[in-house]
Amino acid sequence: MRKNMFVLAAVVGVGLVAATAQVVAHHAFAAEFDANRPVRLQGKITRMEWINPHSWMHLEVTNEDGTVDNWMIEAGPPGALVRRGWRKDSVLPGTEVLVEGYQALDGALRANGRDVTFPDGRRLFAGSSGTGAPLDGRDPTEQRR
Repeated sequence: MRKNMFVLAAVVGVGLVAATAQVVAHHAFAAEFDANRPVRLQGKITRMEWINPHSWMHLEVTNEDGTVDNWMIEAGPPGALVRRGWRKDSVLPGTEVLVEGYQALDGALRANGRDVTFPDGRRLFAGSSGTGAPLDGRDPTEQRR
């Protein structure tokens, strides 16, 4: 009987650890980004990382004074981006884009991307739905409250 209790406790413990790891791995928007600090970044893509749970677009932004900032733009998971019309060949290095989103809470050159406008005028939603990002009607999948 004790052996069965020990096995049951071990299984429950492993399950709790696994569940906690998933919750920590997928943060809420408000834990990292500031809805009161919108950004509009015009720049060239230097790299696109198609990774889970969030894709990352790296953007080189030239400021008015000629200095260059390198931004990291968080986007939704790769599968969601593809369903929204993103293609690997649409985010090639050197592509000039306009990114609208929200800056990181700590002021780092990191933002949660909301919309990305491409040179041909296409505007694609980049954000992660259901994470607490501001509801502004631009995400076709967002639930109205």
